[in-house]
Amino acid sequence: MAQYRYTAKNMDGKTLRGTMEASGESALFQQLREQGLFLIEAKDTTGEKKRRKLSSKQLQEFCKELSALLMAGVTIVRALEIITGEEGISGSARAVYQEILTELKKGVSLSEAMEQQECFPQLMLGMVRSGEGNGNIDRVMERLSLHYEKENRLHHQVRAALTYPIILLVMCAAVVVLIVTFILPQFEELFSEMESLPAVTESLMAFSDFLVQKWYLLPVLVLVLVLVVLVRTILKIPAVRLQVDTWKVHLPIAGKLNKVIYTARFSRTLSSLYSSGMPIVGALLTAKETIGNVYVANQLEQVASMVRSGVPLSQALREVDGFLNKLSGTIFVGEESGRLDDMLDSIAVTMETEAEEATKRLMTMLEPILICLMALIVGYIIVAVMLPIYQSYEAIERS
Repeated sequence: MAQYRYTAKNMDGKTLRGTMEASGESALFQQLREQGLFLIEAKDTTGEKKRRKLSSKQLQEFCKELSALLMAGVTIVRALEIITGEEGISGSARAVYQEILTELKKGVSLSEAMEQQECFPQLMLGMVRSGEGNGNIDRVMERLSLHYEKENRLHHQVRAALTYPIILLVMCAAVVVLIVTFILPQFEELFSEMESLPAVTESLMAFSDFLVQKWYLLPVLVLVLVLVVLVRTILKIPAVRLQVDTWKVHLPIAGKLNKVIYTARFSRTLSSLYSSGMPIVGALLTAKETIGNVYVANQLEQVASMVRSGVPLSQALREVDGFLNKLSGTIFVGEESGRLDDMLDSIAVTMETEAEEATKRLMTMLEPILICLMALIVGYIIVAVMLPIYQSYEAIERS
């Protein structure tokens, strides 16, 4: 299968760009026809080296600086020259900016130059393309800067919340290894003199012998890593990915948190796209790529079709399994009042706050669970060591 970067048009005459796998250009043409798209241009990118995606922090800094320069009256080419020449930019990002600058000097639009690098998200490309059409690229860059600033802050909060549990897990593993490999062998001579040992002690001593005497079998862990890689590869299969993403929405506890996160992502993206001047149908098709769940994204294609046929957005979203009902209710108010962009922005802020609070609650629950797990492991070791000694004392007393 080859990877193609294509340019196509839909039934409304709107130009769409993207990537798709196909056995050949004719197969690509047929696949696009099934989606209601007509192929205009296709390029085989199978042999091209893929660039690493820019982080949310890099995107935020790029949009912020470009917005400030454009608002100051600087031309877009000169703005890219200034950004490229700044210190503190990583080598990979600088290379991307230089190639964009080269394409701009050839007369290529900013959105097309960014799309050729294949390291910018679809949300950003769609908003830049809309800003070029409306002539407000500076305002679009300002909104993108705020969008990625919030996204970067959320990522930092999640990483900070996970730091303590990870440290606790590492400490727990280190304590167990220390006790099993250095302390337990000191009791082996004492235990060997006993007629019988409790099952918990025998299992713990067997594990200790494995780590101390059969350490050469530890490369079995490599098989575990291979298994992890295999599972991640399997998850990339479309059918498997769809099933897993369906489970994510219906999990007992994490399912509600996932719905909040998906609703926050969708509402923020849709708010940014619609406020930048993109038509609501195009905004829906672009926003579905940023949700991070195939099951929910597939439903948004039906939502776009319903909106295109005249169904109100609030009514179409009410049928989506994966969003909170609050989303459709807020959008209904925006449609009735004629302030859809303001209500989308309002629900985005609300959902992002709820997502942050839900993440904090989950991490707060995780910490005591890990502490209890560590206590159980250490308690198991103490019981396994002390139980035979206690039983031997009882035997001595009875004799």
